[in-house]
Amino acid sequence: MKESLPNYGGQALVEGVMMRGQNICAIAARAPDGSILIERQRLGQIYRSWLARIPFFRGLLILGDALILGMRALTFSVNVQAEEDEKIEGAPMVITLLLSLTAGIALFFMLPAGIAYLFEIVFGIKGLGISIVEGIVRLLLLIGYIWGIGFMPDIRRVYGYHGAEHKTINAFEAGAPLDVENVSRYSREHPRCGTAFLLTVVVFSILIFSLLGPMPILLRLLSRIFLVPILAMISYEYIRFTARFRQSSWVRAIIAPNLALQRLTTREPDKGMLEVAISAFEAMRKEELSATELTA
Repeated sequence: MKESLPNYGGQALVEGVMMRGQNICAIAARAPDGSILIERQRLGQIYRSWLARIPFFRGLLILGDALILGMRALTFSVNVQAEEDEKIEGAPMVITLLLSLTAGIALFFMLPAGIAYLFEIVFGIKGLGISIVEGIVRLLLLIGYIWGIGFMPDIRRVYGYHGAEHKTINAFEAGAPLDVENVSRYSREHPRCGTAFLLTVVVFSILIFSLLGPMPILLRLLSRIFLVPILAMISYEYIRFTARFRQSSWVRAIIAPNLALQRLTTREPDKGMLEVAISAFEAMRKEELSATELTA
């Protein structure tokens, strides 16, 4: 029987990649002088506790992980590129995280709800129809945002590192040697990607919000905010399920839109990007194996 592999994940950064294991995360960033700087962090015990094994609730832990750990990794990569007096940390990092979270909820949840409310008033659309309108608006905003920022040179490079991250994990899961030549052959899409998570949230938002029925605009906007954690929990379980059975033909069919959307958030990485992603993965993997041996 083939041994199951751990579900490693990662995140593209500014001139860098973060790779996350079950106990350790490693961040690799290309410095201005061409060297690769690596930082390792041990993950909190909460992610290995019984709480992280509770279905649906564990989705909230992953959401918190993506926000906090991801922001720390991004801050490290930005600071590698910055001059000493331009580095960010502490309060500025927290403020940036809160502002980003607020802007994301306003743009992708409250704005579509407001636009759908206008459609309801002007065209008289009710029930499931208005939930579909809201979902379509949310999807168009998501795709438009991802597509639009992709024209920015710095973001294009982040998308390249995103492709390098996926290729490295795909190569590992296929049992291939982790060198630039081998890793470059693998797909830049992966079913556990955060992009797939976002698209799944959009789809489930149509189903969940349609169950609420008609409501005043203020209550509608508040419901969109407070139901974000519920959507995150459901979407995480869905992504986890489809990743587990992704070899099935019917699962490949239903995750095809998720993979297609990743064509917008990934670019073919160059050799240097692959080197950074491989360095991050190998650093994480080495510490993961050491941690496993110590607890065995």
